[in-house]
Amino acid sequence: MNLIKSILLTKRPLFWVLFHLLIGGITAFTPYLFIFWFYLVLLSSLVFFFSKRFHVFPIVASFSYLISFELLARMGQTSPLIPYEMGKYLLFIFLCAGIVNARSKSKVGWVLLILLLPAFFFDFSGEVIFSDIVFNALGAINLCLIIIFLRGQAFTKKRLVAVLKLCIYPIISVLSYLWIKNPSLNEIEFELSANFSTTAGFGSNQVSTMLGLGAFLMFIFVVNRWEFSGFRILDYFLVFLFTFQGLITFSRGGMVGALLGVLIIMATLTFTSRRALHHYRLPNINKYVFFGILLLVAAFFIVDDFTDGALTLRYQGETAGTLSGNKEKSLNTLTTGRYDIFLGDVELWLDHLIMGVGVGASKYMRMLHNGVVAHVELSRLLSEHGVFGLLFSVILVRIGFSIRNKSVNPMINAILISFFVIALYTTFHAAMRTYITPLLVGLSLLNVRK
Repeated sequence: MNLIKSILLTKRPLFWVLFHLLIGGITAFTPYLFIFWFYLVLLSSLVFFFSKRFHVFPIVASFSYLISFELLARMGQTSPLIPYEMGKYLLFIFLCAGIVNARSKSKVGWVLLILLLPAFFFDFSGEVIFSDIVFNALGAINLCLIIIFLRGQAFTKKRLVAVLKLCIYPIISVLSYLWIKNPSLNEIEFELSANFSTTAGFGSNQVSTMLGLGAFLMFIFVVNRWEFSGFRILDYFLVFLFTFQGLITFSRGGMVGALLGVLIIMATLTFTSRRALHHYRLPNINKYVFFGILLLVAAFFIVDDFTDGALTLRYQGETAGTLSGNKEKSLNTLTTGRYDIFLGDVELWLDHLIMGVGVGASKYMRMLHNGVVAHVELSRLLSEHGVFGLLFSVILVRIGFSIRNKSVNPMINAILISFFVIALYTTFHAAMRTYITPLLVGLSLLNVRK
């Protein structure tokens, strides 16, 4: 029996919330139960590729659930049993198989893929290894493939909700993992930088990005009164927990992304006519949305109070250096060095305008921050792919504009737009280190019907 189907058809959703809490908690001590569950789900999902009639939804549901375990696998140090870049490998395989079976015909996705290819055939640094190529380019390739596979695919609202639910469960596992691995909050000294003590020693940017996504997805569930755990108060509590845990990482990227999504939902409801609100049974902004936002704001002020105001200073771009007067606050301090890396990539692009320096070579050739990988996907595309990377970026933004009015339901339209905006924004602070950008772009391009 397919396990994805069992999760979605359950009459006791609370069981699966508790199950994923347990998976994350046990992984904090030993990864083997998680590894067993991961491959059990993977094997049960392969049946979809061998059925007589191919359906897109089971494939999307399967890879959305499985790749969402990417962060837990990395934190639990499951490599090589579950590779570090599992999300990228698995998404690539599922998408290739899906494209062949579905005979997808999205021309723009193929154009984007072709634009990436030239940079694979040269390396001006002479130092690029295979892992550099996987780390830097496979995310962009998956982005092209998911556009080919999902652009214009018909989906019902019920199926979209099911996919989002599957994306949340693995993030719940991350939450319980952090609760067990992290020290008591009273033992943590909060400084004006990303806090590895609250991310179990793992990369705070990736953890914040994942928790921010979890907070936003749960926000969508509570404001639309979609069932998740079976208990409304628990659903609201999950919004608070994701937000609280994301804020105490002191890594701003993921939480700002969640805020962007919330603002898009709010703006949509604010400017939607009363007639449309009634016709599509959209939530009352003065009731459900207000309470959801109240939880997000409450989490911020609780963390800020607990850290004696350090959280507010962190989001204002202050550092220990700027407060002491040893450093001047600038765009570079505000972006934690990303701006300098961005400028270094732009300089490389200007020196290699047409072809770029080759996939993975920018970190070896950049004068400033040499050996540091790009945090901004746009600058990486420019420096490594040249004018082809510029064209890639322009076309991608153009695709985003095509999402407007994609659905007649204002709420669904707002969700799709927010997915694309969060996906694009994520590339400006975490490049394509995780599965989030390809997955959210793919979901944003679905043709969601009633």
